[in-house]
Amino acid sequence: MSTSAAVNISHIQPREKAELLAQALPYIRKYHGKTMVIKYGGNAMTDPALQQAFAEDVVLLKLVGINPVVVHGGGPQIETLLKRLGKQGQFIQGMRVTDEETMEVVEWVLAGQVQQDIVGLINQAGGKAVGLTGRDGAMIRARKLRMADSKDPSLEHDVGQVGDIESIDPGVVQALQDDAFIPVVSPIGFGVSNESYNINADVVAAKLATVLQAEKLLMLTNIPGVLDKDGKLLTELTPRRIDELCEDGTISGGMLPKIAGALDAAKSGVNAVHILDGRVPHALLLEVLGDQPFGTMIRSH
Repeated sequence: MSTSAAVNISHIQPREKAELLAQALPYIRKYHGKTMVIKYGGNAMTDPALQQAFAEDVVLLKLVGINPVVVHGGGPQIETLLKRLGKQGQFIQGMRVTDEETMEVVEWVLAGQVQQDIVGLINQAGGKAVGLTGRDGAMIRARKLRMADSKDPSLEHDVGQVGDIESIDPGVVQALQDDAFIPVVSPIGFGVSNESYNINADVVAAKLATVLQAEKLLMLTNIPGVLDKDGKLLTELTPRRIDELCEDGTISGGMLPKIAGALDAAKSGVNAVHILDGRVPHALLLEVLGDQPFGTMIRSH
């Protein structure tokens, strides 16, 4: 890592530094050679200081022998460009309605602008990132999402070119990982007629973590984790508790696909799923290499 990109820890006393490193060692040993899928979104993605901290964390994880795979969103950036084009974004049950013109914007923003920004940040921090979409290596096959109404399951909403994942072939990600690269994945899939689909990034991250049999799925958000009705952090969630929180409306909107994806991953063999506060600098390192519980952990049972 170049000195310009190194994390500035000059304010930490030598003894504290030694303690921090000693504390991290068992985790480095435990997770060496393991894959971690990181969903990157929210403030962590738009605040320059947090962007740099994120890139440094990802590079450090790679340097100590852990394999990070980044899946990113881009909702705010898509919204900004749609507004500039005079289009009003429309959402149904937390999913963006995606007509043909919106899909072009989504592809341009996610696979062009956002993905390349992240690749650049990681490379600047001393890593070797490579940008991918679901088309690369025929990775994410998708079909049109059939969305049932949450109140009346017999009703179906047409949300346009929004995709449901049919299958993920992780070959290209594994090949890159084995060769010291850090994959950065845009959540765009393709269908049987080569049509593009906009897929929820949380869903892609969860499914990718499952097929890669990742050790952890880490979801960076704009909240401290999942909060109860009184705004208190729930440090651990079980499927039963999640059902209760969905029923009473505590979990709603954009949090629904995030939690559903996280729970699927936990049930499908991903050892730990964490929803983390991306507004905290170096949230990733605190979770992976620290011994304090951080954010909300989702268990499979």
